[in-house]
Amino acid sequence: MAEKFGNFRWVKDGYLDNRSAGLVVGQMTFAGIGTVSFCLRGDFKNDIAGKAFSFRNSQYLDDELAGDRLADLAVPQLGTVSLISFDPHPLLPPHPYIEWFSEDDVHYRIELAPEDAWILEDEKARQFDGESDSLRTALAPRLESPRTHLSEDEWF
Repeated sequence: MAEKFGNFRWVKDGYLDNRSAGLVVGQMTFAGIGTVSFCLRGDFKNDIAGKAFSFRNSQYLDDELAGDRLADLAVPQLGTVSLISFDPHPLLPPHPYIEWFSEDDVHYRIELAPEDAWILEDEKARQFDGESDSLRTALAPRLESPRTHLSEDEWF
C-alpha cells in the first residue's frame, strides 16, 4: 500500500458531498491533471456527517512535476472513506482532513488549513445537487465490495 499527497500541495480545490448516507461523492482539481470525480463508500465523521463541504487549498502549487508524479492517479477515484472530518484527532487543533483508500488500495491523505474549507449551508449545497446526483448514478455501481481498513475508532 502506497500513500500519496502527504504534503497535498498539488490539490487545488473541490467539494465533497455526504448527503446520501454511506456514500461520498465530489470533485477535486489537481495540478497537472485537472478535475477528478470521486465516489467513496462510507461517511464523514460525526462532526460533518450528512453534509457537503467545499475547499480551496491556500498552499496549492501548480508544479510542472505534478503531472508526472500524479500520472498513476485513477480517474475517477473510487474507493472507501478512511476519515473525513473537520476535527480529526482529539490531540490536534481542528482542521479539514480528507483520507481515503482507492479501489487499488492506495492510501490518500489531504490536510488543509482551517480557513481553507467550509460546510455548505443548504442553499449553497443545492448548487451541487445535479453534479452529485450524476456522480452517484454513474459511479456508485462501479464500486467494488467493501474492503476492510482500520476504522477511525481503531486509530486512537
